[in-house]
Amino acid sequence: MPALFNHTIVASLDRAASAAFYTSILEADEAPSWGPFTNISLAGGVMLQFAEPPVEIQMQHYAFLVDEEHFERAYDRLVTGGVEHWADPQMTRPGETNTGHGGRGVYFKDPSGHALELITRRYF
Repeated sequence: MPALFNHTIVASLDRAASAAFYTSILEADEAPSWGPFTNISLAGGVMLQFAEPPVEIQMQHYAFLVDEEHFERAYDRLVTGGVEHWADPQMTRPGETNTGHGGRGVYFKDPSGHALELITRRYF
């Protein structure tokens, strides 16, 4: 069997707030949570586990592939929610989206400062 991505832990300042943010933007499902984790489930059975580590959080980058309709809904949530966003990872084009790789994309940060990206086309 080829390797499939199953889950990752996302370090959070407030695991419930982070899970709610990702659930809203990604239209994810809640998943059973346990111990120090608040969990959500993405398509394909991928689980994101939010936890509050006892150390300083280092920024990570997470990119999510969505279709055009989902992108529109998520982008509307970002704009109406006042979430700062950029067309580029260097954050030089605020309030814009991009059309790289033949699709659309946007960069923004989650409540804990992680860099998130939504794209409508794969990079390869």
